[in-house]
Amino acid sequence: MGVSSPAMQQNYTIPASAAMSPPTVDPAADSPLIAGGKLKDRHIAMIALGGAIGAGLFVGSSAAIHDAGPAIFATYVVTGLMVVIVMRMLGEMLLFRPGIGTFVDCIRTAHGPGAGFLAGWLYWLFWVVTIGAEAIGGAIIVNGWSGLPVWMLAPLLIVAVNIVNAVSVDLFGECEFWLSFIKVSCIIAFAALGAVALLHLVGPKISPLANIMAGNGPMPNGLAAVVATIPTVLFSMIGSEAATVAAAESENARENLGKVTRRIGLRLTLFCLVSVGMILCLVPWTSIVPGYSPFVTVMQALGIPGAAMALQIVVFSAVLSCLNSSIYITSRTLYGLAEKGDAPDAFRHLSRHAVPQRAVLASSLIGLFVAFCSILSPGVIFAFFISATGAVILVVYGLIVSAHWAMRGEQPDNPVFTLPLGRGLNMLMLAGMAMVMLAMLTQPDQRGTVLSSVGSVAVLSLIYAMKRRTGQSLGRRTGA
Repeated sequence: MGVSSPAMQQNYTIPASAAMSPPTVDPAADSPLIAGGKLKDRHIAMIALGGAIGAGLFVGSSAAIHDAGPAIFATYVVTGLMVVIVMRMLGEMLLFRPGIGTFVDCIRTAHGPGAGFLAGWLYWLFWVVTIGAEAIGGAIIVNGWSGLPVWMLAPLLIVAVNIVNAVSVDLFGECEFWLSFIKVSCIIAFAALGAVALLHLVGPKISPLANIMAGNGPMPNGLAAVVATIPTVLFSMIGSEAATVAAAESENARENLGKVTRRIGLRLTLFCLVSVGMILCLVPWTSIVPGYSPFVTVMQALGIPGAAMALQIVVFSAVLSCLNSSIYITSRTLYGLAEKGDAPDAFRHLSRHAVPQRAVLASSLIGLFVAFCSILSPGVIFAFFISATGAVILVVYGLIVSAHWAMRGEQPDNPVFTLPLGRGLNMLMLAGMAMVMLAMLTQPDQRGTVLSSVGSVAVLSLIYAMKRRTGQSLGRRTGA
């Protein structure tokens, strides 16, 4: 959810006669993922948008701009298009099989229980490491305000957010709504201020062309440098697919799933493009310093007082939002795995408020362990966790695309499949993701992430093979 990069995360058969007929609606299709789900429509709308906007945009974009120059805008366009297509593919699969649930269920339906096991656990691992990384990031910010030690603040943040998630799903939704509201409002205000500045109504006189052509022009380090920033940009935009988990636990599950998958990718891309476009036009791109918020750089250039503190508050809200959502996502993913017999049955337990509290607690505790590892062994254990999960989200995205490829192959003429180019689009998407992996392999600081993540996939595949060979399930069900 808006993490800046892998290194900065401190991720049936239907009769042929029915091919042109609308899919039969499952009576349970409008039921939430967990009975008793109370997320409201406004929660879903803000979670879907705000959940994917985090420190990766507010801070992490500085490194991408510094490395690629103004050509980074094209990287955001291409990456945004990739996110839009993945979300549209999810939407088409959910229309094709109403009531199917989340994206993990789409993968399970198309490719079988093995793929569902792999996707679910990879996704859980990615976000449970993110819990620890975000807790440390938030603790560092609060440390600057209070002087309290990071080792004390990180657990306090996790405990506080754990309580929010453990009490009830509607409390989570309300907190996430307002945290996301802060981030979205900040971007809208930034865009409005930028527009006023470009009209020379505030701040010094600005020449967008001069800012873009500063240094050695729009592509100062060549095409290879632009391609190499794709992983950084992609990892700053991931998290949109997690909205399907929240939407499936809402009052109008099927309707919200459709809305989320149709709109979130486009809106997220628009917000990122407007933000980055304004930054490139308002200040010389050469003034952007990696690790320092370009939003602050712009507002200081415009003479806006208190810019640094205001952005610190926004970034802190982004961190809390990501931490809140990460605990929610990991707990629901763990619950879903237990439902299929792919995790211990204890994680299927629901409280009287229909919250999988044991899954919430387990995910939070492991996230807390990751946070302490970043303090006690940042260069070994924590670095291993980051590397082992940093690229797995690409594997999950690849499984989503291939699941759509399989479903579309069953009924290529079904009217729910509206994306152009047929299954050729799936092949283009898979090729694009392979290119991202190759781009990461060309970067010495990201090569270990790819190799370690491949190792995670291999280990989980081996665990599933052993589980299948023994005929046992980790939970009460068989996971068929």
